[in-house]
Amino acid sequence: MSLGIKNKNHGRAPRILLYSHDTFGLGHLRRSRALAAAITQADQRASALILTGSPIAGRFTFPRRVDHVRLPGVTKRADGSYASQTIGMGIDDVTELRSSLIQTSVEQFEPDVLIVDKEPTGFRGELLPTLEHLERARTTKLILGLRDVLDEPEVLATEWNRKDAISATERFYDEIWVYGLRSVYDPTQGLPLSPATQQRIHWTGYLRRDLGPVGDPPEQPYILITPGGGGDGKAMVNLVLSAYEKDPDLSPRAVLVYGPFLSGELREDFETRVAALDGRVTAVGFESQIETLFAGAAGVVCMGGYNTFCEVLSFDKRAVIVPRTTPRLEQWIRASRAEDLGLVRMLDENRDGLTADAMIRAIRNLPHQPVPSQAIRAGLLDGLGYVTHRINTLLGAEQERATG
Repeated sequence: MSLGIKNKNHGRAPRILLYSHDTFGLGHLRRSRALAAAITQADQRASALILTGSPIAGRFTFPRRVDHVRLPGVTKRADGSYASQTIGMGIDDVTELRSSLIQTSVEQFEPDVLIVDKEPTGFRGELLPTLEHLERARTTKLILGLRDVLDEPEVLATEWNRKDAISATERFYDEIWVYGLRSVYDPTQGLPLSPATQQRIHWTGYLRRDLGPVGDPPEQPYILITPGGGGDGKAMVNLVLSAYEKDPDLSPRAVLVYGPFLSGELREDFETRVAALDGRVTAVGFESQIETLFAGAAGVVCMGGYNTFCEVLSFDKRAVIVPRTTPRLEQWIRASRAEDLGLVRMLDENRDGLTADAMIRAIRNLPHQPVPSQAIRAGLLDGLGYVTHRINTLLGAEQERATG
């Protein structure tokens, strides 16, 4: 474990570095972006830099004093192995290149705080050289940020053991932030963390989505259909379209956001079906300001990713979640707990069946569901405020030590 900041740049504006490996999807990048925005809004002097492997990072807008460095992308094959996304290098060489870029960024940016998203050692251990460098330098507070659900406890314990993530967490990280509530779910259950490390866990609450004023929504009423990034959204999108095709009286109309990772061939097929529905379903490919669509929606049908769930809670929308169950049970666990708490309705494959009739019933029942705020718990959406408080405490305490 690093022992505290000895900031050789005492007195300068705070610098926050956020790392998200982003091998697939939008979740890690969007979470880092929300954190960076909140931190720099809370401290008008602070700046934040996001290290990300997301292939579409450049399509997002970033707040003032927030920027990003794009790491070479990788993609996961069907057999679970990884390959370079664009450049003609083997995965070992790409990982080494990414690792060097990360360490160079840290050495040049000299962050006061490094927030690592989800993976204690980074993609294929690429963070380890940087963590060892920072451990020696003792100039940076190291934070491991975990979403509310990672995976089944037994599966997660096996994965972390294979990646040597337990020892890395124990050795390097000053604090662990869980972006959720322990009363909802404990993502660290099953992990053999020492009592000392468990005492460094902070339960922040979920990360409220509030990126400023939203734009004008499409013609209302409508329900929003979003599979998140879209790479694994084929089944859910097909289910919604099948429901509207089977029931000509199903209303209100739907606005479908495919997501940037839905394959071109699939999208062409879906576009043909959307066109045949004659305006009862309209579709867009990627909406970087999806908050506007959330704000205007009468309800939401979505998958169970962390960021989408935060948006459902933040905009207080009645929602039906269709969670994926492979390669992880993360989404199913989140949706199941949220349904138990009365926050959302889940469409479960085993209980309800993933059929057009089941989706029709779910959409028709949306107006009769309670909104999340009717079941909300104290502190549920306090994550960003808690994070900015922790940043202020960490940096403020160090400033006192430096001047004392």
